[in-house]
Amino acid sequence: MEIKMVKVADIVPYENNPRNNAEAVEPVKESIRQFGFKVPMILDKENVIVAGHTRYEAAQALGLTEVPVIYADDLTEDQIKKFRLVDNKTSEYAGWDFAKLEEELEGMSFDGFDWGFNASGESVDIDGLFTDAPQKEPEEPKQIKCPHCGQWFTPE
Repeated sequence: MEIKMVKVADIVPYENNPRNNAEAVEPVKESIRQFGFKVPMILDKENVIVAGHTRYEAAQALGLTEVPVIYADDLTEDQIKKFRLVDNKTSEYAGWDFAKLEEELEGMSFDGFDWGFNASGESVDIDGLFTDAPQKEPEEPKQIKCPHCGQWFTPE
């Protein structure tokens, strides 16, 4: 796998992207501003976005001229379509270990941007930390097939 720098002007958003990314653009912009562009976008051979629409929008808003990308040139068109969905869906299976999160946040300051954590560096009210996030009943784990090796696995 090789990371390449590609001109933002040469990148094409996937026209049928089913994700609504508008609310995530500002936090992603701020993450890029504070930490750099640390997660490459994934493109197909025609420079169409496979994964990274929010990073693309953030890069445009920041006026970046180039971004790091990885080409999914080892995937078929069918695998690319599936990966677009799976890449976004897998994040929905993750949750927070609030005890560890509270430990990590102790003494941290997020001055300058509201990440949804306590910006003052004071102790954090973990119970109210993610009140805006919709709560749902736990689902049975679903199996996902790796597009590279074909093995089925249950996401953690």
